[in-house]
Amino acid sequence: MYAIVEIAGQQFRVEKDQKVFVNRLEGKEGSKVTFDNILLLDNAGKIVLGNPSVKGAAVEAKILKHLKDDKVIVFKKKRRKGYKVKNGHRQFLTEIMVEKILEKGAKAKSETKIEVKESKPVVEKKPATKKPVAKKPVTKKPAAKKPVAKKPAAKKSAAKKTTKKA
Repeated sequence: MYAIVEIAGQQFRVEKDQKVFVNRLEGKEGSKVTFDNILLLDNAGKIVLGNPSVKGAAVEAKILKHLKDDKVIVFKKKRRKGYKVKNGHRQFLTEIMVEKILEKGAKAKSETKIEVKESKPVVEKKPATKKPVAKKPVTKKPAAKKPVAKKPAAKKSAAKKTTKKA
């Protein structure tokens, strides 16, 4: 028998007496935790699918220890720019051991069939037609003329003095 359960935002396939590393959970070592967001149950080939979760089903687990994962090195570099950054990260984890997979109400959930009730045909309503709104003519205002500053006249270069040599 196994179950697919959502723990701390991640989905895990768990069986009885299985050890699983999950993101850090609140609780002390040795305490028991119950997860009730069961997405799928498989009991000897009989599969119960949740919509979105199986009602009444739960997974009981025991917190074995809190620990840190192996270090992951994050290195960033941009070539020819002199940019290098090196960071390390260690994820906080909790090791749990699955003790029981309870399927209370799982049989009732799987045996109930979804009944489709016949209802009156739905008449589609047409959206109300909007009357065209008369648009006002767009008038453009003439742009204000900015005074143009006159550039000063270019200076004439002084005439070269020629000296007579005797």
